[in-house]
Amino acid sequence: MMDSLLLGKIDPIAFRLLGWPVRWYGLLIGIGMVLAYFMTAQEAKRKQISEETMSDILFWTIIFGFIGARLYYVIFRLDYYLANPHLILQIWQGGIAIYGGIIAGIITIFILSRRYKVNFFDVLDIAAPAILLAQIIGRWGNFINQEAYGYATSRAFLESIWIPDWIINQMQIAGTYYHPTFLYESVWNLLGLIILLVFREKKSFFKEGEIAASYIIWYGLGRVWIEGMRTDSLYLGPLRVSQWLSAVLIIGGLIFIYYRRKKYPTLPYYSDNRQK
Repeated sequence: MMDSLLLGKIDPIAFRLLGWPVRWYGLLIGIGMVLAYFMTAQEAKRKQISEETMSDILFWTIIFGFIGARLYYVIFRLDYYLANPHLILQIWQGGIAIYGGIIAGIITIFILSRRYKVNFFDVLDIAAPAILLAQIIGRWGNFINQEAYGYATSRAFLESIWIPDWIINQMQIAGTYYHPTFLYESVWNLLGLIILLVFREKKSFFKEGEIAASYIIWYGLGRVWIEGMRTDSLYLGPLRVSQWLSAVLIIGGLIFIYYRRKKYPTLPYYSDNRQK
């Protein structure tokens, strides 16, 4: 790896285990999931949800969320994967979509919340910041794979916005520099994570379900403009799927917050049954 760094490129293989390559892409996604798991489990204790219950919900949400993320990507590139079915399971080459994971995860949480008789919105609110954390880390896998980048730009521009040389070097692909959209999204998500964590600590600020809704709104706002820079977007006809879905989710999140506050003025706050 050091030789690769000296050459300005990062080897996508982090190390080999018994001869098998362990790629940065999968390693970073795994690290993100593990940290998100512990972050969620810790907050669940403060919301007085049993460790066993939350562990089961998290385990199956991660499993089905990951499957959903891959399935979403494959569906929107169906012609390619029907012609190359042997590539469907090769996720180490990239190709998972966060919105697919979010949709599958929400469905899984809904089903399991009913099964374990815990508040669905509480679980969503607990999970939302942890999902952002996983996304922040996971996007660096795209960076190392040299994928999910933006349109062409100049080295001078990248230097002008104080991006380190080792990132700029990795964003030179076939002699052309590209916008590090992975970095823009990672930083945007980090800012969102800080905001959610700060205001989550405030008493009587978020009502039930509003942390999750705020996550959707924040992530959607960032994704709308960042997706417009991407060169590898998934399309439905002439439309960038993620841009339009982001717009729908932003509007939906705002309506959700407004409607529930208007319709249910006595709706409990997230902090009501949260231990310090």
